[in-house]
Amino acid sequence: MTYRSGRHFLQIPGPTNVPDRVLRAIDAPTMDHRGPEFGVLGKYVLEGLKPIFKTKNPVIIFPASGTGAWEAALVNTLSPGDKVLMVETGQFATLWQEMADRLGLTVEFVAGDWRSGVDPKLIEAKLKEDKGHTIKAVCAVHNETSTGVTSRIGLIRKAIDAAGHPALYLVDTISSLASIDYRHDEWGVDVTVSGSQKGLMLPPGLSFNAISDKAIAASKKAGLTKSYWDWAPMLAANEKGYFPYTPATNLLYGLKEAIDMLMEEGLDNVFARHDRHAEATRRAVRGWGLEILAKNPEEYSSALTAVLMPEGHNADALRKVILDKFDMSLGAGLGKVAGKVFRIGHLGDFNDLTLAGTLSGVEMGLKLAGVPIKASGVAEALAYLGEANTGAKSAAA
Repeated sequence: MTYRSGRHFLQIPGPTNVPDRVLRAIDAPTMDHRGPEFGVLGKYVLEGLKPIFKTKNPVIIFPASGTGAWEAALVNTLSPGDKVLMVETGQFATLWQEMADRLGLTVEFVAGDWRSGVDPKLIEAKLKEDKGHTIKAVCAVHNETSTGVTSRIGLIRKAIDAAGHPALYLVDTISSLASIDYRHDEWGVDVTVSGSQKGLMLPPGLSFNAISDKAIAASKKAGLTKSYWDWAPMLAANEKGYFPYTPATNLLYGLKEAIDMLMEEGLDNVFARHDRHAEATRRAVRGWGLEILAKNPEEYSSALTAVLMPEGHNADALRKVILDKFDMSLGAGLGKVAGKVFRIGHLGDFNDLTLAGTLSGVEMGLKLAGVPIKASGVAEALAYLGEANTGAKSAAA
């Protein structure tokens, strides 16, 4: 393999770039996961995650990808044949629905256009129609990684309440946690699913369930088969900072460091930074004369932007040019939008200069690939970032 100087620009929407501080924390001797020092670490990370989910309730950590946390959310709260309501917002909502089918649940999967989030009015109408309360759970993806569309989780909660329906509320925050404002307790979410490899700035390998009292009560009656994913032994062991089986010890070192970094920056500042980079990216896309996949401005994602290619141009061909020429990875189109969009990740350990380099690589790649664009994309983004930074300094002064 030929050596290439400079850093590789990993600008997919996850796994994201892992900060040096986190890498150094992971690169430490493995600890005895039954010893006293580990109990201290375990308690620290289990408590430290709560403010990030904005919950006072338990957060369970599994050594798994986010897919495992999806399964844990379902098997701990539901029984065979239970009906769940899901909406087709993109590839990951579709995969979660397919998992629910395989687990023996009955899924009402409302078709979507892959450009819009979950419509709270639709959820309210569906639940009002369900007079017998056969729907046992509503499942939603907060930030659909395949489309760059963010669903309005708080408004969906209000819709469930307006319908007077007792369904559980399960939410996937795999690509939004620690990047986009999220409020597990305030929004009445029963199970929040997440993963380590996006806003938490870690490698893949940890997944999470934040759980409400209602979800814990449901888990005592749920009939789906579970062993590895069972919350009960986790909750019991977690009380003293331990786990019922071998945890991903060194990733937990990294998790502690990531929690510290997020708290040092301040979550509100983290969210504002992601909002700023997302807006700059959208201005670049419009400056190129291209179209953002997300249709509704109130549903724009602050974690990534999916960009539609002009008719007759393939997104994967563009991504190859950018990788070959500039050593930068962009997210591929998935499922129904494969080859039609490319995705720019702007989440995690990310700053203004990282974004400037990313957008410059995209603009140069678009020109090299023969995609008809206007040349003002990067200039529009930089102008906005300059204004935003001037405003921030003025406010601080």
